Amino acid sequence: MNVPGTLILSRPDNLGDAVVTLPMAGWIKQHAPGTRIIALARRYTEPVWRACDHIDDVLILEDLREAGEATAVQQLRDKRADAIVHVFPQREVARWAKTAGIPRRIGTSHRWWHWATCNERVSFSRRRSNLHEAALNIKLLAPFGVPMPDSTNDLVPFIGLRVPQPSAVVAAFLRKDRLNIILHPLKASGVDWGLGNFAKLITLLDPARYHCILTGTAAEAGQYRKVLPVGLPHVTDTGGKLPLADLMALIGASDALVAASTGPLHIAAALGIRTIGLFSLQRPIHPGRWAPLGRDAHVLVNDGHCAKCAKGLACDGIKQIAPERVLALLPR
Repeated sequence: MNVPGTLILSRPDNLGDAVVTLPMAGWIKQHAPGTRIIALARRYTEPVWRACDHIDDVLILEDLREAGEATAVQQLRDKRADAIVHVFPQREVARWAKTAGIPRRIGTSHRWWHWATCNERVSFSRRRSNLHEAALNIKLLAPFGVPMPDSTNDLVPFIGLRVPQPSAVVAAFLRKDRLNIILHPLKASGVDWGLGNFAKLITLLDPARYHCILTGTAAEAGQYRKVLPVGLPHVTDTGGKLPLADLMALIGASDALVAASTGPLHIAAALGIRTIGLFSLQRPIHPGRWAPLGRDAHVLVNDGHCAKCAKGLACDGIKQIAPERVLALLPR
């Protein structure tokens, strides 16, 4: 194995992808404990990287862009990295890394600009693969001789996401006399479970046992408040009120989270709470590729064969998952 002493993992994309990349860092340190790992990420995902035991430093893409290309290149050069792995292909980052003279520059062969900027390329297709995203990330470590895990579950112990301590603001949203269940009703892209299903689940939750906490951005809250029974006494609406660090603390202090494939779903699983993911069988967004990874993570899909999903066509079968099935998985 020839794992470098200092390695940059470049993953400047969305929140769910950031969380799913954390086991990659842990897997590297399992096989090469002395490696220093620097994450290159988008600003809004920074709290996730900072809370991971396996990440030693963080570079923010927006900061590099704002500094200008010459300064971005110098900042990369100053890190004295022995290698960079382009987990998420970003053309400008690949160019900066080459100009900075990082000795080993690894990326997928399926991005044409990597043929001009990377000196080591790994050939595989994410879109056509049946492997989980976390396992596909490990494929990019092949040039270092890092082995693939026997199964995706082998990566769970290497997530390394710390449970944040709740602030007074976060603690005020929790109830000590009830099971705190987070419902994250909407997602930025792809298919979701439907607000009607979340509304029914809320009415099924026994107010004497459960406290329902709604989460989402301000824009998402503006949508779900029109449909969900937010005024019920066992419901607390936090939509638009929590920055990511506080949302992570709220999730870590709760008993369960229910959502379709979203960043908060992956955070909940990584933090080890009961996580119930609602998924379409459509490729490439099916649970085989994107199931949440964690010691208490569960997945629900629509029962039965769907010809559209099998062909990778758009399908709303996820909305056929009965709320009663979710209720049966919630802690008692």
